Amino acid sequence: MTRKTKIILFYAIAAIFIIIDCFMIVKFQNYMFNLLPLALIVVAGIFFSLDKALLFSVLCIPLSVPLKIFYPHLPFNIDIPTEPLFVAILLIFLLKLLLEHKYDKQVLKHPLSIMIFIYLLWHLVTVCTSTMPLVSLKCFIASLWFIGPFFFLGIMLFKEPKNMYRFMYLYMIPFAGLIIFTLIKHSAYNFDQHIANGIMTPFFNDHTSYGAAIAMFMPFLIGSILSKELSLKQRILSLVLLAIFVVGLIFSYTRAAWVSLVGALAMYFILRFRISNKLVFAVAIIGIVGITLFQTQIFVKMESNKVESSTDFSKHIKSISNITSDASNLERINRWHCAVRMFKEKPIFGWGPGTYQFKYAPFQHSDEKTIISTNAGDGGNAHSEYLGSLAESGLLGMLNYVLICILIYLAGTRTYHKLEDKKLKMIVSAALCGLVTYFIHGALNNFLDIDKIAVPFWGFAAMIVAIELYYTGKNDEKPSEVQPEK
Repeated sequence: MTRKTKIILFYAIAAIFIIIDCFMIVKFQNYMFNLLPLALIVVAGIFFSLDKALLFSVLCIPLSVPLKIFYPHLPFNIDIPTEPLFVAILLIFLLKLLLEHKYDKQVLKHPLSIMIFIYLLWHLVTVCTSTMPLVSLKCFIASLWFIGPFFFLGIMLFKEPKNMYRFMYLYMIPFAGLIIFTLIKHSAYNFDQHIANGIMTPFFNDHTSYGAAIAMFMPFLIGSILSKELSLKQRILSLVLLAIFVVGLIFSYTRAAWVSLVGALAMYFILRFRISNKLVFAVAIIGIVGITLFQTQIFVKMESNKVESSTDFSKHIKSISNITSDASNLERINRWHCAVRMFKEKPIFGWGPGTYQFKYAPFQHSDEKTIISTNAGDGGNAHSEYLGSLAESGLLGMLNYVLICILIYLAGTRTYHKLEDKKLKMIVSAALCGLVTYFIHGALNNFLDIDKIAVPFWGFAAMIVAIELYYTGKNDEKPSEVQPEK
């Protein structure tokens, strides 16, 4: 093709675009076609630099907003700009795999990878048996655009430890800006606890997911501050970010996030003092059995607590166990009971991924409803990652998720104790402690279907697997060669 032909072709394409764009604006008053050139540039950038595209998408996550903010009458909703980016990254990642056949097979053989494949396969089965196939298919595809880029592609990205630091700070720095913005808005209401639930919208749906995201990154910030191997600038930056995150967490009034940090601290002591996994699992099993056997006595004791959630922090903490008058706690119990009843009706395949919020209403009992109960399917999900999976994907669905959590825990503890490099040990412990905050939080809420939680969840898991595969055993690099991002 000659230079003259290329110029003619360029101007012809430009003219066609302008004509179509003018037609769309005049005829339909639709300006979305203007985004086509930007979309083409983004796709080209993703194709030629997947790693940078993945990190850029992380930068966008804290500030992503629902498309319905701008187009409220749309029949569907996605988070922009992140979810279109995730889809493009996933498709180009799969295309490159098909064309180049370059992917580390030892990643695919890792126990956690195998469990994730089983998890996805069972979800696909339950899509086929779903009571709402289109809803379940969308939910399944969404899990693919989180797991594919941030776990499987993430492991390749995290071969370079500096990319782990980039991932963390690219998420945390804009998130810190959002926290400051939220605090400024909240201050206009004197930090009223009742306003806290929605003050961070449209960036977060409510204060619970907001608090969960803050809690997931706090172990890394604390580890960075205490790590003498990191530069002074990085430690000061982490200290500033930690101060912002702590204030944000306090005024999120998210009790589950506060409790989850206690679990993260326990996880740190398990790593620090090399507590046996057998002992940890034995204590966990005894605890579950004990709660099951003495649940009546526990509920009687909890019913004596009538302290409700409040701006007073001491009362807010005490209200955690109030199942008599605290509407938030009572509604959680209502949702959990509905999930169990739904499971009993469809114990094998469940109702289908993503269907809980549309199907739970008939399973509510009038004596369990609260002032915030709803039948419209717009009041959130099962408020439990575990029970939500049980209702939507049956017993195997819940067991798959539990096994993923267990395998992450085992990989993290195993990797931590094999490592000698202190910087890598800090990353593993921070990632594992951050994930533990969500394992605990997941008992009270379910957020793995939103980008702001799903990305750090699968990203942290990818960090642990990458470090185990490439920096332990025969693949160890010299500790002096592993440098954090300055």
